[in-house]
Amino acid sequence: MTQRRLWGRLTSVNVQKAVWGLDEAGLAYEQIAAGGAYGIVADPAYRALNPNGLVPTLEEDGFVLWESNAILRYLAAINPGLALPDDPRARAHVEQWLDWQATSFTPAMRDAFWQLYRSSAPDRSVIAASVAKTEAMAAILDAHLAERDYVVGDRFGITDIALGCAAHRWLNLPTDRVERPALRRWYARLAARPAAARALGEPIA
Repeated sequence: MTQRRLWGRLTSVNVQKAVWGLDEAGLAYEQIAAGGAYGIVADPAYRALNPNGLVPTLEEDGFVLWESNAILRYLAAINPGLALPDDPRARAHVEQWLDWQATSFTPAMRDAFWQLYRSSAPDRSVIAASVAKTEAMAAILDAHLAERDYVVGDRFGITDIALGCAAHRWLNLPTDRVERPALRRWYARLAARPAAARALGEPIA
């Protein structure tokens, strides 16, 4: 039997992606809380697994993988339920949206998140700038989803997991935002999936 461990705390948006992917694939695993208040990530033993000292890290019978979207790609490659499209162009769109989540959507909201949850004296100008950047990203995603049920193709996939976790954080930040009907409809559909329960069940922190 495969011995599988996932290192990381559930309050991390990147760990949420890996947890959701594993649960969606129906894979058994042990989750070890790490990072933040749990520590561990600076320990030499952990750095031997992930030299970045970040979470998540997946261990599987001696195979080690870090970077949340790489973990999602791997899970899709080995599980038919999350299979990557065979068509090169459809697969390229999967890669495109995974990269957009990591380089555009999530980074846009990072400063607002840190100011609202990690700062003892939040800077409202920094929050406002970050929210404005995120609104532009949310508008792109909302427009893309206007006539779609899922981000790529006609079935649920890893782009929905990655962007769903980012949207979960954005839609729950304690700030005003423009209402995006298509994004809300898509997010509600994702959140209703049984495998989303654990990943999206923790308070934003």
